[in-house]
Amino acid sequence: MEIIVKKNIDELSKSLADWFVLYVADVLKKQSFFSFCLSGGSTPKKFYKLLSTENYRQQIDWGKILFFWGDERAVPFSNEKNNARMAFENFLDLIPVKKEQIHIIPTDMEPAAAATTYQQVLKKYFAESRHTFDFVLLGLGDNAHTLSLFPGYDVVHEKQDWVSSFYLEEQHMYRITLTAPVINEAAVVAFLVSGAEKAMALKQVLNGKKNIELYPAQIIKPKKGKLYWWLDEAVAKNISNKQ
Repeated sequence: MEIIVKKNIDELSKSLADWFVLYVADVLKKQSFFSFCLSGGSTPKKFYKLLSTENYRQQIDWGKILFFWGDERAVPFSNEKNNARMAFENFLDLIPVKKEQIHIIPTDMEPAAAATTYQQVLKKYFAESRHTFDFVLLGLGDNAHTLSLFPGYDVVHEKQDWVSSFYLEEQHMYRITLTAPVINEAAVVAFLVSGAEKAMALKQVLNGKKNIELYPAQIIKPKKGKLYWWLDEAVAKNISNKQ
């Protein structure tokens, strides 16, 4: 595990973008495509927008990038709470990619069917691969959730299915989420976390006693891949192993 701490979200996003450009280039020397699992939420917006600026856009062979999502709210694409819509508005509409490269989690069907359908998509790409995604971007909530793995829900303990759906009582909506088994087979997993309001959750995840019921993000531990934490100073203030 590697922890990178930067002053604020701007420096954090630039640090990750600089690293990402080099990592993509290195991977594409060895294989024909690069698989990128996107995160929702507000924190990655600056990172996405940065990648779409001319400087970064020119450094990446976008025609070889495949896009996936870590989780989705079961709302239409037109809904502002839809994670895919956020990514399109802040990133995908601004870079030269074709629709065939983009694999959104479907929300035009029942959540259980959407989970099954998306798992079939992932299996098509990764069932026979030595790892799943080349890069997974994750966030962290102030309740220590990541993806749609929320405290107190059975999905945190999923051992077989790569994608699952469930009803999130706190938000009165269904969620469709990738699970630990598929994320932990990725080549690189990177948490991007910003804000003092998440500092206590981060401390519990990184330094606290293991309890995935309370701190679901603890379940994310790549088996053979690398784990990074990109943090700003505000969120990193309480952890003991920062660099």
